[in-house]
Amino acid sequence: MRRIWKVMLLPVLVLAVSAAAAPAMAVPAQKKVLVDFRKEGGFAGLQDHVIVYGNGCVRLDRRTGPTIDKCLTAKEERRLRADLKDLRIGRSETRPPGADFIAYRLAYMGRHATRYTLPASWRPVVRHLDKIMEKYWAPD
Repeated sequence: MRRIWKVMLLPVLVLAVSAAAAPAMAVPAQKKVLVDFRKEGGFAGLQDHVIVYGNGCVRLDRRTGPTIDKCLTAKEERRLRADLKDLRIGRSETRPPGADFIAYRLAYMGRHATRYTLPASWRPVVRHLDKIMEKYWAPD
C-alpha cells in the first residue's frame, strides 16, 4: 500500500516542482495606438500606413517596401499631439466615381472615418503624418 502511494504521489510532485521552477512567461504589453492613418488609391496605387503609438514611436508601411519602426523626436510628437487636439473625425464620405481618388482613413480616440477630400481639421494631421512617412520610411 505504501508503495502504491509513492508511485501515485511522485508524478504529482514532479509536476508541481517543475511548474514552480519554470520561468514565468512574459506577456508582451499591448502598445496603445494614438492615431492610425492610411492613404490609399490613385493611379499610383498608394498604400501608405502610419501608426503612431502613445509612447511616441511609429510603424510605417508602404506597398513598395518593408515595415519600419522608428520613434519621433520630442518636437515631432508635441506638434502631432497639438494638431490632434483640433482634429474632428466626422463622418466617412462615400467613394466618388472614377479611379484616381485617394482615400484618407484616420482613426483617433475610438473614432474613424474615410474621406476623399480633406476637411480643414484633417489637413495639419495628414500633412504631419505624410512628413513623418517621408522622413523615416526608406527601403533597404
